[in-house]
Amino acid sequence: MQPLRFGAALAALLLMNGAPGSAGTVEVVPVASSTHLTPLPVKVGGRAAHDAAEPQAFKRQWPGTYFETGFSGTEADFKVGPGDVILDVVVDGALAAKLTKPAPGLYAVKGVHPGMHSLRVEVVSESQAGPTLFGGFFGKTGTPVPALQRQIEFIGDSYTVGYGNTSLSRDCTGDQVWLTTDTSQGYAVRTAKRFGADYQVNAISGRGIVRNYGGFAADTLPQTHPFVLFDKAEAFRDPTWRPRLILIGLGANDLSTPLHDGEKWKNREELHSDYEATYLQFLRRLRSRNPSSFFILWSLDNSRGEIESEVSKVAQLWRASGESRVAFVPLHGTAMTGCHWHPSTADDALMARDIGDFIEAHPEIWAGSAERG
Repeated sequence: MQPLRFGAALAALLLMNGAPGSAGTVEVVPVASSTHLTPLPVKVGGRAAHDAAEPQAFKRQWPGTYFETGFSGTEADFKVGPGDVILDVVVDGALAAKLTKPAPGLYAVKGVHPGMHSLRVEVVSESQAGPTLFGGFFGKTGTPVPALQRQIEFIGDSYTVGYGNTSLSRDCTGDQVWLTTDTSQGYAVRTAKRFGADYQVNAISGRGIVRNYGGFAADTLPQTHPFVLFDKAEAFRDPTWRPRLILIGLGANDLSTPLHDGEKWKNREELHSDYEATYLQFLRRLRSRNPSSFFILWSLDNSRGEIESEVSKVAQLWRASGESRVAFVPLHGTAMTGCHWHPSTADDALMARDIGDFIEAHPEIWAGSAERG
């Protein structure tokens, strides 16, 4: 297989050494064609829809999506479709390459020793502008990657996405935000990996429960959440997705900016009332679909106590109505040195530690999880 000469596109391709146990250096390189015509089994983490034009391809948009397979031999291929994306390619548990806006086409993973290997492609960037396509894995022979016993769903906004969390500055352009967002280093993926869980990160930066950041017009998170893609054309349905734990961080966008003329709420009291009622409706809808899940509502308080107070109140109201499997966890101590005063990766680690410690202290969360649901 000969590498394609993509010219300027290759400038966006960052190759790294990786894969412990490999014989030599593991490489991820673009190739003109593949000698591996056999599609390998694909485990999909997150929400994705099969592409009508390519049955082995998956269209996805929610952050944190990942694709996994097992392969035998010394190399395997995967295909990238259109759409701007940053991908981490992980071989045998080690980062082998980070592909930033890779050109559509085939990529070969080469240089591993003979034998069985795991291959995982993780989306680490946000894709609000539109979905991207993953074209599947190809090799000589492959093996399915089994589902993990535990499943966790994360629902939220930019704090859950990992917005600008690798930035060294709070001052960022739009392009810099995109380039420095890494969902795989955010609190959600850190938490899921601590507990050995498959996960979905169903979060959109700037969206709230009833109000988006600064009052901008777009679907709120509860309006988008039921769907596979943000166009709301296809509802998400997967009978195997039965998360034992659902963590929700929503409220910063509703409450962190002043109300403006023309918004439907006359004052903060009306906003609070709408926020609480709509959040409870959302929770009850989630409960109807996840009858055994434990819910953790959490907040970072960066609005003089208003956000923490409101999220705590929602949890109290739900408990008062008879719900028992819910908790509120306030998170403090973050420095917020990421883009636009967002959590940095150090903050993400702190958040994951505190939430993880709460989970560890409450083993009833996992009660019955061997049945995955």
